[in-house]
Amino acid sequence: MNLYPLVKELLFKMDAETAHHFTIQQLQLAGKFPFLLRMFAASHANHQALKKNLMGIEFRNPVGLAAGLDKNGEVIDEMGLLGFGFVEIGTITPKPQPGNDKPRLFRLPKNEALINRMGFNNVGAEVAAEKLKRRKTNIVVGANIGKNKTTANEDAVRDYEYCFKTLFDFADYFVVNVSSPNTPGLRALQDKESLTEILTALQDINHKKAVTKPILLKIAPDLTPEQISEVVQVVQQSGINGIVATNTTISRDELSYSPTEIERFGAGGLSGTPITQKSTSVIAQIKGVAKANCTIIGVGGIMNAIDAAEKFSAGADLVQLYTGFIYKGPQLIEDINAQLIKAS
Repeated sequence: MNLYPLVKELLFKMDAETAHHFTIQQLQLAGKFPFLLRMFAASHANHQALKKNLMGIEFRNPVGLAAGLDKNGEVIDEMGLLGFGFVEIGTITPKPQPGNDKPRLFRLPKNEALINRMGFNNVGAEVAAEKLKRRKTNIVVGANIGKNKTTANEDAVRDYEYCFKTLFDFADYFVVNVSSPNTPGLRALQDKESLTEILTALQDINHKKAVTKPILLKIAPDLTPEQISEVVQVVQQSGINGIVATNTTISRDELSYSPTEIERFGAGGLSGTPITQKSTSVIAQIKGVAKANCTIIGVGGIMNAIDAAEKFSAGADLVQLYTGFIYKGPQLIEDINAQLIKAS
């Protein structure tokens, strides 16, 4: 029985960010009584046919929680109980920061979409490391890392190094976020020179460790084919493991809202149904250029099992949910996993 529609009705009566914090609090409470979460959980999450071994990590199933929902690693275990195969926290920055002014998160139900301009609000790397240290389960956890708003781009590499070092012992893999539209100038770090500097610096630290950790790069859906080819080249030359495709878009195409309404929402990254095809196209382009030795995590507008299947067909090895999870709940994890089992 899918109970989420009842929960969603309550949550959608609140403004989006209030609903987000309320959900985190309720999940923390429910985590003390796991049977409550199992009432909502995906029942096939641990099916043998779903297991995947990638980058030296065994994923119990290929459906993960995207970065941004559990920014501070507060409900990692609880998300695992709901059926996710892995959880990505963050974006984490070296120092804690409050993010952008509120309101900064908006639902667009006509398009099953969200606009956010959160601005990397998080508790900082040291506190995040403590939270990761205290988790009770062995669910795979990725750490999505970024730079502080006040850090100049020419000094950005130091922020990424600090986060990587601080979280290294407590995360299973890392994602370098240079593609959020909500930190001024951040997307400029997607150029070849900046990317090479950051990724090479992290790999230098990585290779000095007794055991290395996988590193992936998260890119925007708004890159041109030429830029995507250049990014793939940098990724492969640096020796990191792969790409997360994609972040949110700054485009406002395909929205069922008037120009006045769209203007009222303001700046920020758009996610959900409007970027489904755009993100799938980027995955296919990456796969076409990279050929092999590049793990791809597909994220962006996965609202049903068909959307996930298209991401896998385009070349994704794993997928992540955010906006689809907000609109569809844990049943979406179950639907994707059930389709994968059927196809296996």
